[in-house]
Amino acid sequence: MCGRYVSARSPQELAPLFQVPDVPAKETLAPNWNVAPTDDVWAVLERAPRDKGDAAPVERALRPLRWGLVPSWAKDVKIGARMINARVETVHQKPAFRRAFTRHRCLLPADGFYEWQQAKDPDTGTARKQPYFIHPEDDQVMALAGLYEYWRDPAVKQDDDPDAWLMTCTIITTEATDTAGRVHPRMPLALTPEDYAAWLDPAHRDPDELRALLVRPADGRLDARPVSTAVNNVRNNGPRLLDELAS
Repeated sequence: MCGRYVSARSPQELAPLFQVPDVPAKETLAPNWNVAPTDDVWAVLERAPRDKGDAAPVERALRPLRWGLVPSWAKDVKIGARMINARVETVHQKPAFRRAFTRHRCLLPADGFYEWQQAKDPDTGTARKQPYFIHPEDDQVMALAGLYEYWRDPAVKQDDDPDAWLMTCTIITTEATDTAGRVHPRMPLALTPEDYAAWLDPAHRDPDELRALLVRPADGRLDARPVSTAVNNVRNNGPRLLDELAS
């Protein structure tokens, strides 16, 4: 699975990397070195602007979404905390994800992600979980394959109220390979730039063709380094979390 990741790049850095024409003017997110479920995260998606009518062409945009997908039929947003990942093997079949898989796909920019491995404390000999930061060796941004969904809050009466709609997302995961596989059996699935357009296109709805884009992780060569257990606490943040643990 992927339960924590790093998203520290600004929208000004991300927009040209993903060919987003306009940097968000009103919305901004602080750099986050310890992204946790229910946090707001940057997502790249394509959709027709709601204020320009149904016939308007789709636009590629950078939007903040809440991590943890809440299906449109959910009665409560709390379900999102359990929907942070969708397995690539079943994402097109599961009721919580299959609609979003054909209609609402996105990319979630990441600098890397954390995974934990069972280890023995050298001082006490007791078992503990050792966190690792896993990232591309060349430090390029990872484009994690994701899905997003709209949820209508029934407590808000007016559709045009900004609080009436919540946009949430999930990360698609796959079997881990190479370096990541030595730490944890699952990892987030990243796409290559040549597949961005096909994945984001909302008119592209053939499940088999979409699944073909997710055959292999496009992570390049990964590096994994042990980091401080400070990352275990979601209240801890900052670039120091990426420092390699002294041996």
